[in-house]
Amino acid sequence: MTGIVLAGGKSSRMGFNKACIEFGGKRLIEATVDCLRALFPEVLIIANDPPLYAYLGVKVIPDLIPDSGSLGGIYTGLSAASHPACFFVACDMPFLNADLIKLLIREAEGWDVVVPLVGGELQPLHAVYAKSCLPLIKEAIDGGVLKIARFFPKAKVKIIEEPAIRAVDPHLLGFMNVNTPPELEQAEAIRRHPHRRQRSTDG
Repeated sequence: MTGIVLAGGKSSRMGFNKACIEFGGKRLIEATVDCLRALFPEVLIIANDPPLYAYLGVKVIPDLIPDSGSLGGIYTGLSAASHPACFFVACDMPFLNADLIKLLIREAEGWDVVVPLVGGELQPLHAVYAKSCLPLIKEAIDGGVLKIARFFPKAKVKIIEEPAIRAVDPHLLGFMNVNTPPELEQAEAIRRHPHRRQRSTDG
């Protein structure tokens, strides 16, 4: 399986490139790549500014279909990957959990998509997709349907329910992302005071 970081977003709500946010002494993109390198034989970054990430030493691939959002990023990653399935993650998740990712990997055999369900919401930017999704994604993009989950009804989708997720990530921090300055402040508070995690994420 290939591990893929989606770093092509416009970061409009944050106001600057989220991948380059310093968090705990490392940029988010660096911590994400380190996490995936420990789990996957191949790691790719999908981004439209490859020189920015060249220092990380992994292949950076621009979108094959411009202006197609995260769905286009998934299409690009699946097209470029050497392996038949890929784990995709957004570049703005500061508390990635290796055990949670391994849970998704273990469930992937025989499915087009393995996606967590948290708080009643699917988490398509922390999920496994097989190359068998490529024609379905291309059809969606060609039809102007860029919401990721819209192609799921045509695919074989395994949903990982919240109890199984909480067994390896009790406070669901692996899904926390930092889209806005207040979310980044909250993440910093959790990093500095781990004992407060439960209150801030479960409350």
